[in-house]
Amino acid sequence: MATQHDGLLFFEPCFVPKIWGGRKLDREFGYSIPDGPVGECWAISAHPNGDCKVARGDFAGRTLSELWSDEPQLFGGTAGEAPAQDRFPLLIKILDVADYLSVQVHPDDDYAAAHENGSLGKSECWYIAEAEPDARVMIGQHAHNRDEFAQMVADKRWGELLHEIPIKKGDFFAIEPGTVHAVKGALILETQQSSDVTYRVYDFDRPQADGTLRELHMEQCLDVIDYDAPLKNSGEVTAPEVDGITKLMTCKYFEVARVRVRPDAPVTLAQDHPFMCASVIEGEGGTVTSAGSDACRAEKSELSRGSHFLALTGSGDLTLEGDMELIVSWVPES
Repeated sequence: MATQHDGLLFFEPCFVPKIWGGRKLDREFGYSIPDGPVGECWAISAHPNGDCKVARGDFAGRTLSELWSDEPQLFGGTAGEAPAQDRFPLLIKILDVADYLSVQVHPDDDYAAAHENGSLGKSECWYIAEAEPDARVMIGQHAHNRDEFAQMVADKRWGELLHEIPIKKGDFFAIEPGTVHAVKGALILETQQSSDVTYRVYDFDRPQADGTLRELHMEQCLDVIDYDAPLKNSGEVTAPEVDGITKLMTCKYFEVARVRVRPDAPVTLAQDHPFMCASVIEGEGGTVTSAGSDACRAEKSELSRGSHFLALTGSGDLTLEGDMELIVSWVPES
């Protein structure tokens, strides 16, 4: 029998300063972050721009990209063979959006592969963990075609062009490639493809620390915007909660669920996927216990708000106890 290993991986997050960021990643989650406005916590990532290291256990100090490449059996592959995908496919973030994100749009896989050195496209989704009273999301736009969009931008008719709605804690938005979007006044758990390609339409004419403006990408934006995308008027979650679990969305890249754990109502999560990402976004914390298998030791770990972990293949079902809310995600079977 092969030597057993930890079935749960905990990571050292990577932090990204942003002109629109704040300090809530420190105040709300207790992270040690750089000085100044910090907008993003890359919590589970193997992307070259933020490759997370394992914080403890058998694989401490190794990056997620190294494990994906060198230890494919951890993710359901066969030792000596590459996993089914050439890179770890997901990226889990927390966003602290104190001021508006740039008005932006992301490409799909085909466009990104052709124009961004083989990058993945960027499908993503947002779970609103906290929202200020005046929090807003811009999601979608009113132009009917490329020429009309370009003219409305040139005329700075932002109020006519952009579809903006209020948001509240607990809202959820799927943001497909081609969707023009921005947001203000929220803490967000973002699940996305492992991509860092963003095309900016407008950045509110904000100067950076050195006085310059950030680059805009109008031609790329005009190329990738989905002018026929239906508008969304609410982020209300209407899916039923069953045994503490609410399925938020399914697409070809990821499935996402919310898990609510209460002191008198532990939750068991079936872990029958190559891997499962989990993030504690609310509550006082608790524990996660993996059942273990021939490959993975059974283990129990403490969790608190801001904990993120990856349950590897063979970790066994997960028992969550305590008082907390999590967002979990995995790659659907093809």
